[in-house]
Amino acid sequence: MTKQIMVGNVPVGGGAPVSIQSMCSTKTHDVEATVDQILRLEEAGCEIIRVAVPDMAAARAVGAIRSRIHIPLVTDIHFDYKLALECAAQGADKIRINPGNIGGEDRVKAVVEACRARHIPIRIGVNGGSLEKDLLKQYGGPTPEALVESALGHAALLEKFDFTDICISVKCSSVPVTMAAYRLLSERCPYPLHLGVTEAGTPSMGIIKSAMGIGGLLCLGIGDTLRVTLTADPVEEIYAAKKILRAAGLRQDGPNLIACPTCGRTNIDLIPMAEEVERRLSGCTKRITVAVMGCAVNGPGEASQADVGIAGGKGEGLLFRKGEILRKVPQEELVDALMAEIDRL
Repeated sequence: MTKQIMVGNVPVGGGAPVSIQSMCSTKTHDVEATVDQILRLEEAGCEIIRVAVPDMAAARAVGAIRSRIHIPLVTDIHFDYKLALECAAQGADKIRINPGNIGGEDRVKAVVEACRARHIPIRIGVNGGSLEKDLLKQYGGPTPEALVESALGHAALLEKFDFTDICISVKCSSVPVTMAAYRLLSERCPYPLHLGVTEAGTPSMGIIKSAMGIGGLLCLGIGDTLRVTLTADPVEEIYAAKKILRAAGLRQDGPNLIACPTCGRTNIDLIPMAEEVERRLSGCTKRITVAVMGCAVNGPGEASQADVGIAGGKGEGLLFRKGEILRKVPQEELVDALMAEIDRL
């Protein structure tokens, strides 16, 4: 089990539930736009939010933003240690840095002392695209071993100043490299791990990469918090993260919809029916499994573990619970019958 740190009021590591993060796409110095986006992300289910801090104007906006949101705020900082000091003073809940790129040890020590005084944890964020030149030369590229050595070297620098409220990420755009790096890192350090496949791309491919990389690691018991990185509205990252956590068996908030892929036995227009059920379940908070099956012969059997479901037939279908058929229903009434049964659960 990893060490637990507190990001604001959200525990990370040490057996705490895996938390969902995202990052604002707004200009941080634009407080109104940034707060508006964070409030939308909160509503979608974001639990920790990060903002870019490229300059002092952004750093000085952190306090105003923090006072108007309801989830912990992480500041993302590169190169200028003074930005980290200002963010700490402004009330950031966590600071993301690379200790190796903000200057000499005296500057790292200054950041550590500012964070220690305010109980602010630090995330060491290592990316395949920004590894130290000597490590790239030594390992011949951004290999898992290079990523891990970079991360542990940065952690050692913080530990030198007796600071251990640390979270680490070792992200890469390659799914296999990312997974190998996190597996190696999980064997070599006690700190909570922030999962992600960086630069994953647009949702059509980015969600697949993230589901493979993040979901695969979660199924191995690796990972304490995550961000799905998509070239899209960051709200889409939250929806994807929630689905990954559900698929990995780590979240049960709300219904789990299962549906068959259809085949030649299907006698109903199953795809729009499944999409309608998914849409009508969007506001449901019951922890149930709902099945939409295309075949009345095999449907109840294949979905026997579903709390409730429907299976299509010719002109009519079946409504069932836990594999037991409740009654036949006219095809055009199937979805309404299903939703009524869900209301009774």
